[in-house]
Amino acid sequence: MDNVCHTLAGAAFGRAGLARRTQLGSVTLMLAANLPDLDVLVFATSTPAVAFRRGWTHGVLAQALLPVALALVMTLIGRLRRRDQSGPPLSLPWLVALSYVGVISHVLMDLLNNYGIRLFAPLDWRWFYGDSVFIIDPWLWLTLGVGVWVGRGRGTGRPCRVARVALVVAAVYVAGMVVSARVARTQVVNRWQEERGGPPPALMVGPVPVTPFQRAVVVDAGDHYETGAFRFPAAVTFDPAVIPKNDDDPRVVRARAAPNIRAFLVWSRFPFWTLETVQGGTRVSVSDVRFITRGGGFTQSVVVPDLIAQPD
Repeated sequence: MDNVCHTLAGAAFGRAGLARRTQLGSVTLMLAANLPDLDVLVFATSTPAVAFRRGWTHGVLAQALLPVALALVMTLIGRLRRRDQSGPPLSLPWLVALSYVGVISHVLMDLLNNYGIRLFAPLDWRWFYGDSVFIIDPWLWLTLGVGVWVGRGRGTGRPCRVARVALVVAAVYVAGMVVSARVARTQVVNRWQEERGGPPPALMVGPVPVTPFQRAVVVDAGDHYETGAFRFPAAVTFDPAVIPKNDDDPRVVRARAAPNIRAFLVWSRFPFWTLETVQGGTRVSVSDVRFITRGGGFTQSVVVPDLIAQPD
């Protein structure tokens, strides 16, 4: 999810009563809810961000260690600052607990979308996809935002009932999106098997912005991808145009050796290749069907020079 949503989740937990357990409880929850996104620092390097993100800082090792590290830092800050006599005492155990709440909430929310997360890194670098909630979800913003807004100004005093209700409503919404995603996937697979006689090698039935009752469909059909849409309760449509993979072209084979291409393929789920003739060779670009309308870090290119024929 985006960092606005993560921050609202941390703030809502605080407003619901967790912040009153210790000094710096609210700020700890909000920081912890964003902490795994430390990996955004990769944007300052030349490494394709998609290859590094949602790995080291989102995997099981980080889930275990980051909360403890944050709690120790917040304890040090709490001891250095002047104590608020009207608030609760500084508690390292509670700071650790709140840090775990924030970090785990971040990981679980990131697991909901189709970007992917390497949940067990560094023990296992496989990607996991929830394909349930779009990465920027205004309905979660609205629900959690109301809970945080109503609970503003309460500090570490009485917990806000509206914040608790907001968390429950958000959880029910997420659960509904997860269940509906599984239902939609089953419907698309059934439709594909009816028309093609067998299951697809791979597919995604993923969320789209704003509209919870529609899903974007991507199907791996062998040498090409087919895209479409699913609309509840059971309407499946496929686009007439297909997207060729072009992955067997000799120039693509050569392009795969480039460091930026290798890094991109670490993350890519539905890669496809485009080729453009340029002076001295061919520009080979790889993108992912999930983000076909996005440029920037969601496309990587390399110029493959023309092979010079050797004389006999």
